[in-house]
Amino acid sequence: MKTIDELLAEGVAGKRVFVRADLNVPLAGTTITDDGRIRAVLPTVKALAEAGARVVVASHLGRPKGAPDPAFSLAPAAARLGELLAADVAFATDTVGESAKATVAGLADGQVAVIENLRFNAGETAKDDKEREAFAKQLAELADLYVGDGFGAVHRKHASVFDLPALLPHAAGYLIATEVGVLKKLTADVKRPYVVVLGGAKVSDKLAVIDELLGKADRILIGGGMAYTFLKAQGHEVGISLLQEDQIPKVTEYMERAAKTGVELVLPVDVLVSTDFPDLKTKAPADFETVAADAIPSDKEGLDIGPKTRELYASKIADAETVFWNGPVGVFEHPDYAEGTRAVAQALVDSSAFTVVGGGDSAAAVRTLGFDENAFGHISTGGGASLEYLEGKTLPGLAALED
Repeated sequence: MKTIDELLAEGVAGKRVFVRADLNVPLAGTTITDDGRIRAVLPTVKALAEAGARVVVASHLGRPKGAPDPAFSLAPAAARLGELLAADVAFATDTVGESAKATVAGLADGQVAVIENLRFNAGETAKDDKEREAFAKQLAELADLYVGDGFGAVHRKHASVFDLPALLPHAAGYLIATEVGVLKKLTADVKRPYVVVLGGAKVSDKLAVIDELLGKADRILIGGGMAYTFLKAQGHEVGISLLQEDQIPKVTEYMERAAKTGVELVLPVDVLVSTDFPDLKTKAPADFETVAADAIPSDKEGLDIGPKTRELYASKIADAETVFWNGPVGVFEHPDYAEGTRAVAQALVDSSAFTVVGGGDSAAAVRTLGFDENAFGHISTGGGASLEYLEGKTLPGLAALED
């Protein structure tokens, strides 16, 4: 895989460089609530601009239906990128139309532009190869070189991620190089004990990675909504908690495998329960109680791990040499149900291990709860991509960057 440093050494001055970034930031209206993904691509954009390239930044945002939708415009992200670069960033109001062509044509050496949300064109996500390739060819007309740096999208076989690199000389940006380097530390020559913390709502989202990690991790700590399927598989009442009954056989199989292979699978011993899901908008005080994990009332829902579980999980992380965490262990968006996720984050901070926060909601939780990002070994920009890499899958966006 060619690196951006190799590309820079060959010379990029005066050349149009298409940077496939991941500017898929969370928005409240037009206000960006977490700019982590924009900051992550800055080293690549700065290096290209300072070398005299005419930088064309492209990304998706959200899930528009293949047509323009103002709610998913990249305009706020483009404005924030300009603020972080301390430079004017031009913005094209379409992807491959007249605005994009004129905006790119108007760039001088060292200048940066952002084109509108790639998913405003149905060709970006089309399952039909020819439709996707046709859109990639239109994008290729805007550039001379391609740099892939949108790690959060490399697990998608999309036009700008998979098809476009085949049409232009290409290289991996700094972010992708960093992300892949970190993930290799989690899959090859791992320092032990190796502890994995998995949370989130659906156990089905994590089955493949659990399957893979059962042969690699020393301990797997389970939290979040997915924990209740494990507790149900043990025969416990879980009330009205999140539950995927169809996954109970698979979860049972994994628990049996863990016992046979010596992998320590750790489940909550107590949980915070309530009859009312918290109001995340007002964050009004919640009505909850703490109960043992095997004594959840039939009319209540588990919304966070309890204090004994927080202590237990912290103790299981304390002596680790490597820790990977993906998924909050409670409804962290509400302050009354954030303490479990806070405890996990704090345990990573206190640990001397190489710690990786696996993107998505975990990364958002770290920032929302006020932790210093530098206190962690690495905070990934791609939750789904990280998981699929750990599952051993071939990621289309990475395969496309191979020489």
